[in-house]
Amino acid sequence: MYKSVETILVDIPTIRPHKLSVTTMQTQTLVLIKVTTQDGIVGWGEATTIGGLNYGEESPESVKANIETYFKPLLLSIQDSLNVAQTLKLLRKSINGNRFAKCAIQTALLDIQAKRLGLPLSEVLGGRLRDRLPVLWTLASGDTEKDIAEAKKMIELKRHNTFKLKIGSNPLQHDVDHVIAIKKALGPEISVRVDVNRAWSELECIKGIQQLQDGGIDLIEQPCAIENLDALARLTARFDVAIMADEVLTGPDSAYRIAKKHGADVFAVKVEQSGGLIEACEVAKIARLAGISLYGGTMLEGPIGSIASAHAFSTFETLEFGTELFGPLLLTENILKTPLQYENFELVVPQSAGLGIEIDEDKIERLRRH
Repeated sequence: MYKSVETILVDIPTIRPHKLSVTTMQTQTLVLIKVTTQDGIVGWGEATTIGGLNYGEESPESVKANIETYFKPLLLSIQDSLNVAQTLKLLRKSINGNRFAKCAIQTALLDIQAKRLGLPLSEVLGGRLRDRLPVLWTLASGDTEKDIAEAKKMIELKRHNTFKLKIGSNPLQHDVDHVIAIKKALGPEISVRVDVNRAWSELECIKGIQQLQDGGIDLIEQPCAIENLDALARLTARFDVAIMADEVLTGPDSAYRIAKKHGADVFAVKVEQSGGLIEACEVAKIARLAGISLYGGTMLEGPIGSIASAHAFSTFETLEFGTELFGPLLLTENILKTPLQYENFELVVPQSAGLGIEIDEDKIERLRRH
């Protein structure tokens, strides 16, 4: 069955500091998983997170340790010819939690399966409905004039024409004024959204969201604490502007609970947060049944995780708010032999077998953490 399972940490500087309410990123640590079968087929996955333990429950170091200590021995011990579904069931039964690690392993196994079949990974997930995905850009320098200049440059290059602003690390009024100044500078045709990364109390949300709604902002992402789903539901009911669930969304179970309360207008579907590509597709189905719109989220993964996400998102029936699969563009190094194709404000989903990318293993070897 499986001959080897390798976990590789790759530290890559970002093109500029990326400021969130929970941390400021200047380097991204890619967590790459390489699974090789007995007959020589190689599958790749990714379990990258944001800012170590600042964002989520798993860090690059914990993912590596847990895969090497628990996932790897289990996979290498499989003697029977288990298919991917049976293998994933065994992992779920044997290992609790570890959503990011499970996503990376699942991606690698699906990459192998798709390569065996000679199909793009999207076809193993039920089949794509689109070959291109709209991709926004996050403005996160923290400087209003710099952000305006960066946005105008992206529009001119036809790279991005929708923008998200990371706020929540400064006083509320400072952040609101910053966002509205950028919206005014870019004009009514350009969609501007904000991500508060759970930084505001419910009272702050009421004050801030009202001003952002009046200022023409299209979407408010995770304004309040993960634990306070009732507040998220109250905000969703109170405002016309779309409220999006992000950190509170941790897979199909949480998607069901949020949908039942009508706790959000939009779901930010992230394959790692969901626990895998298959589970991300389940989250999307729950959203569709509940009348909740969809947005393709990111953990600022490199090209492996980003294109895996793209394969999953390409199967979604609707994707009303687009995606944010810009992670590779934030990095100063590329680990693919041919970079992902971004053009006309979109990411092209590959047509070749598996993930449809070719890894530059020499580059990874040079950059990896030893």
